[in-house]
Amino acid sequence: MVMEKYSTKLQRIITATGWSQEYLASKLGISFVTLNSWINGKSIPRTKSEERINLLYAEIMGSDACDMDALVELKKRATAKKYTAKKLIADKSLLEHLTTSLTYHSNGTEGSTMTEEDVEAVIYGNKTLRSRTAVEQREAINHQAALYFLLDELASSGSDFKITPEIIKATHLRMMNGIISDAGYYRIHSVRIRGSFVPLANYQKIPELLEAWCNLVNSETGDKIELLARSHAEFERIHPFSDGNGRTGRLMLFILALKLGLMPPILKKERRFAYYKYLELAQTREITDPLEMFIANAIIETSDTIEEIA
Repeated sequence: MVMEKYSTKLQRIITATGWSQEYLASKLGISFVTLNSWINGKSIPRTKSEERINLLYAEIMGSDACDMDALVELKKRATAKKYTAKKLIADKSLLEHLTTSLTYHSNGTEGSTMTEEDVEAVIYGNKTLRSRTAVEQREAINHQAALYFLLDELASSGSDFKITPEIIKATHLRMMNGIISDAGYYRIHSVRIRGSFVPLANYQKIPELLEAWCNLVNSETGDKIELLARSHAEFERIHPFSDGNGRTGRLMLFILALKLGLMPPILKKERRFAYYKYLELAQTREITDPLEMFIANAIIETSDTIEEIA
């Protein structure tokens, strides 16, 4: 039973992330031979290795438990990570790095097969890749355009910047231009997310729901991380467009963090199962603690990345 348990967990991590066994072994601090032996049920991980596997599994697939003391401490660390759109725009190298990373992970979460190197080659090298579809490459180019539009809007307006329905539609237009025919327009039909039990908003109520959403994100708040989590879950529940809601919503999350003076989070595609789990928990049961922890961790990771580059 134990061997099957850890073998299954390891296989699920590989399936969810697309990692090779060699990379997973390096993440766990063990040899490829040892990992292969665990996966095939030929040996059992020892206690410390079990702990590492459980932690990594929870990170990738999501956890049903949330340590509240750990959450409070993590949110303090995340809210201490200050940043602005002007500062990001002023550092060309950093801007390109974060744009590439955000584009890669956000599009990858939706199924894009492009690597981070592919994304960089397409949006900054002006290359056309024969190994990737035209749609995937257009998605990367559009994502950069939508992000730069939002950054320019925020940097030019400063403290007066407000997220409005017009800003959201303009972002979606740039995001989905040339990909869907109704880019920049609200959906005019019912939709559902495959595999999800989240009841999405009635399309006739989208204008008033987004107006209320904008009022929420533009209001003063004492708990910035909670606002990021709640507003992101609600945006995805409203699901205002026929397609591109996830990518648009994650861009809004990124720009809202900067509007609040925080380091922007980049939600890693390798953790999309945990991300969707926490998102659905917030949408169906109004429990945002796990999503708050997920976003706070992402903010800290972005900060660590910037420090490494610097």
